[in-house]
Amino acid sequence: MSSSTVQTIADVAARPFTSVADAVHALAAVGDRGIWSDDRLTPWSDAVRASAVRIAALRELMASSSSSPARAPHIGLLMAGTPEYLHLLGAAACSEIVVAGLNPTRRGEALLRDAALADCALILTDADNEALLDGLDPGIPVVNVDSPEWAALLDRHVDAALPAVTDVPTGPDDLVALVFTSGTSGDPKAVRITQNKISVPGRMLAERFGIGTNDCVYSAMPLFHSNAVMVAWPIALFSGCSIALRRRFSASNWLDDVRRHGCTFANYVGAPLSYILATPERPDDADNPMRVVYGNEAPADVRREFARRFGVTVVDGFGSSEGGISVTRTPETPDAALGPLPAGVLVVNPETGEECPRARFDDAGVLLNAEEAVGEMVADGPGLFAGYWGDPAADAERMRGGRFHSGDLAYVDDGWVYFAGRSGGWMRVDGENLAAAPIERVLRRHPDVAEVGVYAVPAATVRGPAAIGDAVAAGVVPREGADVSALADGFAGFLAAQPDLGPKQRPSLLRVTSALPRTASFKFRARDLTSLGTEPAGDRVWVRPDGAEAFTPV
Repeated sequence: MSSSTVQTIADVAARPFTSVADAVHALAAVGDRGIWSDDRLTPWSDAVRASAVRIAALRELMASSSSSPARAPHIGLLMAGTPEYLHLLGAAACSEIVVAGLNPTRRGEALLRDAALADCALILTDADNEALLDGLDPGIPVVNVDSPEWAALLDRHVDAALPAVTDVPTGPDDLVALVFTSGTSGDPKAVRITQNKISVPGRMLAERFGIGTNDCVYSAMPLFHSNAVMVAWPIALFSGCSIALRRRFSASNWLDDVRRHGCTFANYVGAPLSYILATPERPDDADNPMRVVYGNEAPADVRREFARRFGVTVVDGFGSSEGGISVTRTPETPDAALGPLPAGVLVVNPETGEECPRARFDDAGVLLNAEEAVGEMVADGPGLFAGYWGDPAADAERMRGGRFHSGDLAYVDDGWVYFAGRSGGWMRVDGENLAAAPIERVLRRHPDVAEVGVYAVPAATVRGPAAIGDAVAAGVVPREGADVSALADGFAGFLAAQPDLGPKQRPSLLRVTSALPRTASFKFRARDLTSLGTEPAGDRVWVRPDGAEAFTPV
């Protein structure tokens, strides 16, 4: 696949619109493909009928609920990754109903806050998640889809048919779902997921990777997250192939699932590939039907090793739930880069809005002008961004000056764009702004490091009470069997030996942990470690005070 033939979102967005509802209707007579779950196939024909039944059932619930008449038809889904979830997504795509995916890792008032922000008139939950609402009063009805009451409601509408596409709002800008952001830097926001935001990437990826009716998509990422809603499910819909679900991601079961269902495409976000690689290698790992694994935020070394071990093509893209910017890797893209800088996308100084100068490096590969070269990625126009629900201030902040502001830091070298971290992840060290991602790329070279997350701690906690600003900290998960004490003893020497790691980029705190804190979508949550400072909290922590050449244990 040459760079000239790589399909982009812009290419597909420029074509005539095809709605998600159209794709669902087109599967109504397909009986030999569908949704695999727990070794059982639900044919698409049955799934389409199930969506029709749920439209009718939810309309009855909404009409009978005293809380719903004046409310938007928004249904909160606090559920595992099951066919029921996809039936409800299909129902939303073909009606006025909007589903809001509630994150089961949120708890208490935070969970209720999300449901309220999404204007939910009803919450559907299941046996796996119902207990999360114990002791809480959401102020709206809660229905368990594993209950006899739900089954009886569905039975009353067993003969329901899908509404005609012409009778319901299924235009490009009509709402299908609300997906919450990961909340790595604050309270999650509810992203508006329209027909267009699902249709465009679904069609683009199905075409780009040649997914046809004989393929099978493997989806183990959470269905309340945009990665599944905008990548896995719509690829299966628009190609007409099967999709295999897992209620929750399991690294140890990944390969067995792929073989059992003949899966040829899988999606991921964040760290799952690293988790799968941490399972014991077997001589026949590459004996599997998988062709393409597609996602984002997998490091270059993880992508290479995964491709080697399992005999697959790993394609790492860049984007967000908002959909304002998408960067597509080409075969020529350098390992560390996201891809070629797309047309209409700039890296700008967050303060001035002026385009940043191109990156300059010394002979050892040290970035010489990080202060001026690292900036925020912005786009001329909204792209696929359709706004947030109920948060006009966040809309205005994201689209200030007519540009889409990604909140992601990057720099550009020779036409390639490199990720440098989140805009909230700047570290101010000795008066210099540093970004986390370039440091993480270097630290992953350590032979005993399986995962790494770089973050800031107050300099005074490491370098003495007179220090101001930040100090660089590194949280690492050691490889299985690694000698943790030896790793710490040699870490300062390892840092000094990396020619492309400047002195100010070298961590002053090393935290060795069994697992990095992550969101439900597997993104590193730096603020959890920042709040710990030097407190071990069950981990092992070493510090390197000012001027010290070695780390000493806390």
